[in-house]
Amino acid sequence: MLRAPFPWFGGKSLVAGLVWSRFGNIPNYCEPFAGSLAVLLGRPVEHIRESGLWPTETVNDLDGLLCNAWRAILHDPSQTARECDWPVNECDLHARHLWLVRHRDELTSRLMADPDYYDAKLAGWWLWGIACWIGGGWCSGEGPWTEKDGLFQKSESGGGVSRGLPHLGDAGQGVHRQLPHLGDAGKWVHLSLPFVGKNQYNNPHESVESWLCALSVRLRRVRVCCGDWKRILGPSVTYIHGMTGVFLDPPYDDKERTKGLYAEDGGSMSSEVRAWAIEHGENPKLRIALCGYKGEHEMPSAWECVPWKAHGGYGSQCEGAGRANSARERIWFSPACLRPDTEQGVLL
Repeated sequence: MLRAPFPWFGGKSLVAGLVWSRFGNIPNYCEPFAGSLAVLLGRPVEHIRESGLWPTETVNDLDGLLCNAWRAILHDPSQTARECDWPVNECDLHARHLWLVRHRDELTSRLMADPDYYDAKLAGWWLWGIACWIGGGWCSGEGPWTEKDGLFQKSESGGGVSRGLPHLGDAGQGVHRQLPHLGDAGKWVHLSLPFVGKNQYNNPHESVESWLCALSVRLRRVRVCCGDWKRILGPSVTYIHGMTGVFLDPPYDDKERTKGLYAEDGGSMSSEVRAWAIEHGENPKLRIALCGYKGEHEMPSAWECVPWKAHGGYGSQCEGAGRANSARERIWFSPACLRPDTEQGVLL
């Protein structure tokens, strides 16, 4: 199964098969919180072979750096591979981190204005950096380190205070400084990818390029949008195209997780997404899956709640709350979703 070339907190690769067993071979699929695209990439290839048609698939994310990475992989996997094939270097990690955070808004604006825009160099930097980074917080812009007069320096207001930047106008533009991932070379981008018929140590770049090219082929007809999650959930994108699967995997509620795991914290988004799911849950043309922790969502009785267990956290979370929360994972399926004993044919 194809997978993202970067680690991602809250990825749902373990339950991709479960989700598709409830969605079935649908002609239309929407994922408003793209993340690592674990569920989309986990779609059975038989769906396309059996129907003879390529389904309509639309994904979206608010994080411009993430969307740019997926667009670059789609449109120019070779250049993206060259840009992310770089040795672990602490100075480069901090410099690129700061540069990406400072230019995120400009990049996001370009992505929103032009559905074909992407920057392969920035995509490669982002992919390389997230693989070198330990735990959450990559490109969050909530750290005390920033650039002033061409120098990388800490806030004048004191040590370690989040968002304590040395001059006005840079709120949310500082970064954290930390040692890159040294304990496991497998976290490095071009060494974290599986073998693709080559010896990765003899030619690691070729391994990266092969993997990104394979992802590009899979994403060939996937539309990658950047913006608010509701933008791809209107009738013109969903059920007008036939039976539609909507996979909702919003950031966990702020009370349920450590702050800084996402580049954009969710705030009240979890409750807003739940309200949308309940409002549209009775639509027979929508098969909705809503992810969250046990007790996070109070759903109507007609919805099916399925528990599952994650690996146990991400990065620095793995020995703490992340491991405890791994057994709290739940997915709620709307009434139109298939049950295990239901025929799973194409419904137009």
